[in-house]
Amino acid sequence: MSPRPKRADRRSRKPIAVVVAVFLAVAAGGWYLVQRDADAEAGTWRTVEVEQGDIRVAISATGTLSAISTVVVGSQISGQVTDVLVDFNDKVEQGQVIAKIDPSSYQAQIEQGSAQIANARASLAQAQASLKNAELDYRRKAELGDRQLVARSDVDLARAALDQARAQVASAQAQIGQQTAATQTTRINLERTVIRSPVDGVVLTRTIEPGQTVAASLQAPELFTIAEDLSKMKIELAVDEADIGQVQPGQRVSFTADAFADREFSGVVEQVRLAATNTSNVVTYPVVVTVDNSDGTLLPGLTVNAEIEVSRRDGVLKVSNAALRYKPTSAEGPVAAASGRGARAGVTDDLRREAAALALAPAQQAAFDEAIAAIQARQEARQAAPAAPSGGGPGFGSRGGGGAPSAAMSSQIRQRMLQRYRDDFAGFRASLDEDQARRWDAAVASLVGATRTTVYRLSGGNPEPVMVRVGASDGTMTEISGAVQAGDVLVTGERAAR
Repeated sequence: MSPRPKRADRRSRKPIAVVVAVFLAVAAGGWYLVQRDADAEAGTWRTVEVEQGDIRVAISATGTLSAISTVVVGSQISGQVTDVLVDFNDKVEQGQVIAKIDPSSYQAQIEQGSAQIANARASLAQAQASLKNAELDYRRKAELGDRQLVARSDVDLARAALDQARAQVASAQAQIGQQTAATQTTRINLERTVIRSPVDGVVLTRTIEPGQTVAASLQAPELFTIAEDLSKMKIELAVDEADIGQVQPGQRVSFTADAFADREFSGVVEQVRLAATNTSNVVTYPVVVTVDNSDGTLLPGLTVNAEIEVSRRDGVLKVSNAALRYKPTSAEGPVAAASGRGARAGVTDDLRREAAALALAPAQQAAFDEAIAAIQARQEARQAAPAAPSGGGPGFGSRGGGGAPSAAMSSQIRQRMLQRYRDDFAGFRASLDEDQARRWDAAVASLVGATRTTVYRLSGGNPEPVMVRVGASDGTMTEISGAVQAGDVLVTGERAAR
């Protein structure tokens, strides 16, 4: 009884299996056709997508960390070092005793000077006594001379003796002053035998040992090097002359050190120095970067690899540089025509966006629309006119091929274009307030001076030319703006036929 239902079940499953097999075959065929078309399209073009993100332009340089203020402590006197009271890495305070020099010779000189001062004072007392006696003798002889009781020569001799006694007193007083000054100098040198720290800081180097003799006859010997404050440090970067024009105080700097390979530190450009250095015909300029080292991680003398952020654009459209370099093997017909019109249309579209950002009043918007209409009418009239016999380039500031103007000619073209737009929008600009006018002038100058190029967007399996404005570049990705949006597929090259 039981085998019959099993055969019935197998017969009922056969139609289902046939349906599943047919469905799988159809799905496999559809997948094959889609994949074949995708492979065919992928096999024709190499592409990249337009992305939205950040562009960071940075300049690389190397340098060395050091303390912002470093003081070299020396000795102004000669002598034998008796005590060294600090060592490497010791923290010191201003006025703290850090070393001592044998003071015995200076103490002896002070005692000798004191004795000489006492001797000079005794000589002064003797001279003062002689002066008093000479004064009395002169008075007596002067009175007798008036009565003609003594010879006139005796009066003259008494006057000369008085002057001589006065000179001896002055000489004794001068000798006392001289001996006092010499002794004071010795006392100062005695104080200099105790070497104190001139600042609060950390001892970086110590070049003396107890018992060593220092000689300060020609120049002050260097005994210690003290870093005043290691919580704030500096880096002196060597920046190439080709990049120094982009570096300004206040720019952010990120850097790494081999000693801390897993960490990235930051700083700020403090100063761009004018003292250029020429090494093997390579000119570099020193750039001073200040660094916060509150945690004490960074050490003086470390070599760092730094990047100076000279420009940053956040949330912009960007694309691989390969898309900007691509040019079709044959740009004929509509492609060439689009390249010729793109620059002018691109500037007009950009001007509309800049005007929209100014929050225009109705009257201001009407003035802008009138200026745009006049520009478009002039462009349409120019396009309707017979073409000039000589082939024109892709327009000012473009990266198109063939016959690129010289730098001087490009500058002249930009100046003429800038003046043309100023004339076209003179009425509109007059309706703006001061802040709007300033922003408008900056926008027009930036747009006219911008570089434009043609990229090729893949649409329906075929590339179509699109004129875009080129902005900042980090060497791999470049900012673009114009009739493109995030997700657009741009052609970077053609694949070889299989």
